[in-house]
Amino acid sequence: MGPIGEDQFFFLMQGLKWTVLLAIVGFIGGGTFGILIALLRTSKNKVARTITAGYIGVFQGTPLLMQLFVVYYGVALLGIDVNAWIAVAVAFTLHASAFLGEIWRGSIEAVPKGQTEAANALGLHYVSRMKDVILPQALKISMPATIGFLVQLTKGTSLAAIVGFIELTRAGQIISNQTYRPLLVFGIVGAIYFIICWPLSHAGSRLEKRMAKAAR
Repeated sequence: MGPIGEDQFFFLMQGLKWTVLLAIVGFIGGGTFGILIALLRTSKNKVARTITAGYIGVFQGTPLLMQLFVVYYGVALLGIDVNAWIAVAVAFTLHASAFLGEIWRGSIEAVPKGQTEAANALGLHYVSRMKDVILPQALKISMPATIGFLVQLTKGTSLAAIVGFIELTRAGQIISNQTYRPLLVFGIVGAIYFIICWPLSHAGSRLEKRMAKAAR
């Protein structure tokens, strides 16, 4: 059994860097498209609602692992040379946009109808009504579920290793193969995930309880 030295620890930190970066890119990219999907899902246009419902159904109804495969190898079949980083970033963005879009769609619909009626009575047009009245309230409602999804997305980055992307879990696997100390290495990897995810989960739970008390 080989020791776990500074080089191995530095390699794990490099993997952690890519894990965090991938989660951030997926969340921000997914959030950008997700808000558009949520708006289309709640629009009066039946075609837009049908298309976005199908989009959400595809990504919620298929494993993230399969989505990574399809994006990475599907793009290659089109003759486009794409590296693993871009492929997984696109896959996670698409995946996150479907889930966040549905979370925010539910939050928009949870805003009391009286708010929309009041905005209409004031003569606010659609953009102003959504930006100034509906979305701020919907964002507050959606925060616990949104934080919960961010935690799941962070843990889901471990699947990116399947297409050759070296994130935290893959870095741990490489070090484990070098040192023959899998229990220690993956214990460290698990502890790192816990340090990242537990505060987020705790914040989401506290926020949910606070909102439940405020609603009484």
